[in-house]
Amino acid sequence: MISSFSSHWHYIWLVLASSVAGVMNAMAGGGSFISFPAMLAMGVAPVQANATNTVALWPGQLTSVAALREDLRRDLLPSVCAASVLGGVSGAVVLLHTRQITFLHMVPWLLLVASLLFGISGSVSRWLRRRSETPHIQKAPAVIPLFFVLLPVCFYIGYFGAGAGFLIMTALALFGVEEMHALNSMKVLAACLSNFCAVVTFVFRGAVIWHYCLISMIFAAVGGYVGAQYARKINADVLRTIVVITGCLMATYFFWKLG
Repeated sequence: MISSFSSHWHYIWLVLASSVAGVMNAMAGGGSFISFPAMLAMGVAPVQANATNTVALWPGQLTSVAALREDLRRDLLPSVCAASVLGGVSGAVVLLHTRQITFLHMVPWLLLVASLLFGISGSVSRWLRRRSETPHIQKAPAVIPLFFVLLPVCFYIGYFGAGAGFLIMTALALFGVEEMHALNSMKVLAACLSNFCAVVTFVFRGAVIWHYCLISMIFAAVGGYVGAQYARKINADVLRTIVVITGCLMATYFFWKLG
């Protein structure tokens, strides 16, 4: 009976974590800080847990791209798409060739780094907004250098991904993209395409635990719908602080567990 309760509790935790992850992604991002550890709690091996979590959360990114398609910069699509495809596939392949124990010991560091990246994203976002409010002469970015700057970021997205969105926005801004809606839409596109390439790689390599993936996917979608209704009503800095604290707590837990 105790064993049965424990098994059901893990499923309840996966449902709750996926729902919360969907809400977080709709409001501020960082849902993987909750859903990925929940996959590990189900007893899924670390590499497969990351792959399964990536697949489960990807549909929410696709709907975001559809909603923002009018803001995409057509002149940037070749560089962004090429970097996303190459980076996403290579990151996923490297992940699948990482030993389970090696990746497990990387988990707290990845969570900590992603949390810190997420923490400073608020300051970068404010800088980007100020920059977009100041009129400048729009210039065409150097597409080849932009590709090489975006490539390692997209590799990271394919490998783990949490906290990478603002890195894409920063890179684009440094190459002359200043309009905030364009920055956000290109960020979402790059993340979605990189993760899609990772998803295809994971599926073809049999790295996805489908019964857990489908549960997480359904409830993350529900959470995303609910979160979208309240996203504009809650202070973004408060949300970001909650996400960063959650990520740091998860990282601390894994440092303790593996120590």
